[in-house]
Amino acid sequence: MRKEALDAMMPYFLEEYANPSSIHGMSRAPRAAIQKARGQIADCLNADPHEIYFTSGGTESDNWALISTMEMLQNKGKHLIVSAIEHHAILETAQYLEKRGFAVTKVGVDSDGILNLEELKEAIRPDTVLISVMTANNEIGSIQPVKEIGAIAHEHGILFHTDAVQAFCHIPIDVKEMNIDMLSASSHKFGGPKGVGFLYIRKGIKLPSFMHGGEQEEGRRAGTSNVPGIVGMGEAASLANAELPAYTEKVTKLRDHLIDRVLKEIPYSRLNGHRTNRLPNNVDFSFEFIEGESMLMRLGM
Repeated sequence: MRKEALDAMMPYFLEEYANPSSIHGMSRAPRAAIQKARGQIADCLNADPHEIYFTSGGTESDNWALISTMEMLQNKGKHLIVSAIEHHAILETAQYLEKRGFAVTKVGVDSDGILNLEELKEAIRPDTVLISVMTANNEIGSIQPVKEIGAIAHEHGILFHTDAVQAFCHIPIDVKEMNIDMLSASSHKFGGPKGVGFLYIRKGIKLPSFMHGGEQEEGRRAGTSNVPGIVGMGEAASLANAELPAYTEKVTKLRDHLIDRVLKEIPYSRLNGHRTNRLPNNVDFSFEFIEGESMLMRLGM
């Protein structure tokens, strides 16, 4: 976690501890801090602050996007498309929806972990209402053709959600240019605190509430706001976004140096994922004749 994010959070644990949803004077500062963070997040995505909704993290955001969208549009269609290599937060939610009578198609990827666009097109049915494909894979780091996927979805009148938990503030993301309707992210992946995240919902999408109760987050996400967490996330995102060009250049060089040396100097090693079209901070190797769990234990000693 970034120290700057922690420093920004501290006043909201102590002197500015009031509930931002209250109407008394002490609630003004925490309420203003939440709105500032909303703007900081929106700036990273070329979004409007009113399109950012705070959650407890990527898992809640993914559940909200999938379950509420499928319920909202079930009179139009009950078919969901996901990639075969999604995070469990998507795959398990898709499985839950299947048990409730929705249809799910998993689209395959190539040897580099990149979604097969032709297979995606073939998977689309008249009753398809949502496509969800991650921005970049959390294990092998391969970056998906998000802009193209979104264009295919919109061509067929289908909403497009992307799980950007691993990618947000690690690669540039422009929700307008990339045809994204909904996007999930989680604070701890870019130097913010754990237990807080957000869901971007494009203006005009009337996504129903997933958490029911109070009127927080414009009536869409109930529950007392986690002011310190939201403030820390906003600060971390703002800093990471400002540093992104320099970060990308530096970390990509380190990544490529590590890949080159491992493949050259360690016998029977293999890189998983695309060689260059991958997150700058990700490498993933397989080593033949070695048990992965044993290697992990040795590396941890």
